[in-house]
Amino acid sequence: MEALLAEYLPILLFLGIAAGLAIVVVAASYVVVRQQPYGEKVSPYECGFEPFGDARGRFDVRFYLVAILFIIFDLEVAFLFPWAVSLKGIGVFGFWSMMIFLVLLTIGFVYEWKKGALEWE
Repeated sequence: MEALLAEYLPILLFLGIAAGLAIVVVAASYVVVRQQPYGEKVSPYECGFEPFGDARGRFDVRFYLVAILFIIFDLEVAFLFPWAVSLKGIGVFGFWSMMIFLVLLTIGFVYEWKKGALEWE
């Protein structure tokens, strides 16, 4: 049991050093920099002008549609890379499984394109 715990000693040592260094850096920032925020610094927005209107404005649905499409195609890349790396090991079944996946994804993309979901007017 002690040998098992000894294997975790470097990890615990690393976490201890990281936590200690984080505490030292935060404490040093409070010591070195003066802590006197002024009115503009503590205002709700730091973009250079006073906030106007309500922050709870409505977004267009197309914004969410584009975001969902981005996530779908980002996941496609996340699936393609490991597939390409292990193609020799998975054989013909893995190849055709990915081809079916890509065909379904392409059909969905063409459907979205024909519906005009990618048009931003």
